[in-house]
Amino acid sequence: MNKQELIDAVASDAGISKSAAADTIDAVLNTVSKAVAGGDSVQLIGFGTFSTGDRSARTGRNPQTGETIEIAAAKTVKFTAGKAFKDAVNQ
Repeated sequence: MNKQELIDAVASDAGISKSAAADTIDAVLNTVSKAVAGGDSVQLIGFGTFSTGDRSARTGRNPQTGETIEIAAAKTVKFTAGKAFKDAVNQ
């Protein structure tokens, strides 16, 4: 399912216009993005939790040349599925 299909499904389920559904989905995604980028976690009970993680610096290898390279430390985005979401997927 892509974003447009999600908008269509939400509009149909909620009985609202597609433009209203698109605005709502965009607002939710922007809010979650800003919160996680700010270091907060976003917990949606029954769905899951968005949070940040740290990836330490490490040594890698260029597969074409075999040369070793240093990979810098970075922050990552993590999603942990909630119990209700896991149960729905596993049925």
